[in-house]
Amino acid sequence: MNKMFSRDSWSEIIDALSSNWFRTVLTSFGVLWGIFILVILLAAGKGLENGVKQGFDGMATNSMFMWAQTASKPYKGLPKGRRYNFKIDDIEAIKQSVPNLRFVSPRNRLGGHRGSNNVVRGINTGAFSVYGDYPEFIEQQPMDIISGRFINYSDINDKRKVAVIGGGVRSILYEPNEEIIGSYIKINGVTFLVVGSYKKKSSDGDAEEDQKEIYIPFTAFSQAFNMGDKVGWMAITAEDGSSITELKERVFNIVKSRHTIHPDDDRAVGHFDLYKEYSKINGLFIALNFVAYFVGILVLLSGIIGISNIMLIVVKERTKEIGIRRALGATPWSIRAQILLESIFLTIISGMAGIVLASVLLAIINNILDGMDTSDMMFINPSVNIGVILIALTILIISGLLAGLIPAQTAIIIKPVEALRTE
Repeated sequence: MNKMFSRDSWSEIIDALSSNWFRTVLTSFGVLWGIFILVILLAAGKGLENGVKQGFDGMATNSMFMWAQTASKPYKGLPKGRRYNFKIDDIEAIKQSVPNLRFVSPRNRLGGHRGSNNVVRGINTGAFSVYGDYPEFIEQQPMDIISGRFINYSDINDKRKVAVIGGGVRSILYEPNEEIIGSYIKINGVTFLVVGSYKKKSSDGDAEEDQKEIYIPFTAFSQAFNMGDKVGWMAITAEDGSSITELKERVFNIVKSRHTIHPDDDRAVGHFDLYKEYSKINGLFIALNFVAYFVGILVLLSGIIGISNIMLIVVKERTKEIGIRRALGATPWSIRAQILLESIFLTIISGMAGIVLASVLLAIINNILDGMDTSDMMFINPSVNIGVILIALTILIISGLLAGLIPAQTAIIIKPVEALRTE
């Protein structure tokens, strides 16, 4: 074994591969390109994953949003087509009956989705979406408070008419350097004190509109806009270790029971399961990684075939030399080991060159991205971790063994006498 890794052995390997260096370089390019493609594909997939998951940053992904729709089945003397509303008492009933729920937040909205609401400050007016929320909603949706504060439970309990506004609201209703904390705005004629401002990442790709929202306490919203005990919809988050997807049927059953809805009426309760959609995204990236490995290994395989072919040619060119070594007492194992070592050496050197080339390209791309605003980009920080590099090295070693296996077997079946006769 020591003899195999001696200086003479390495000199022989280098001499054998450099005797026709142009042929060696062309052959090794297949392995270099295969590893390069593998690393770039995996890094690109990671960059896309980072960009998509950036949109979920700070968001409680183990959540769902639930709203009341129209009953589609008659039940207990009540007709189908009946409309109903969630009530504030439903919140406590859900909390008491369904375990492992972290947040159950009732929500109301003034007007339709991003509807036109008359908000006035002095001579400035604007149309914004206005939401009535509880303090925990900031834990369920990504939002950075850039000045002041968010809604708290003192606001809820005292029904304080306070508001938290987005950057888009601020830019329309205020002068650029004007202080907003402590100022007043009127929403549909009702005066609210501004206590904070926020900036949040877009949850649906419309970052500008997401900054044109106003949040006020749920209780003050209900009182100011005559909502009574009605709840427009709920944001429900499960605790870590539990899946909202598995718990949601129990939540639906409680709501159906409390509002006399047929147990099998699946259309009466609308919902959006964020956790389920997020899981689909994770599944997509697992599939992309599989495709990257599949394509990369296929490309690498073509390079391995090339190396195997070149090693067969090398063995044929060294037939006489192998015969002399066999005649002088070299064992089949030493001949086989020498060929395998040459194959592995060529494969690893080619593969490492591919890894280095891919790393340089990724460094250039990341350097360019570092100088850009990537907060709303779908592609950031393409990279591979050390685990991927170790996998690539493992693939290289196995590939080198496979590439040299047939040539090595060919070398040891040559009889010394026949080899010596070869010209």
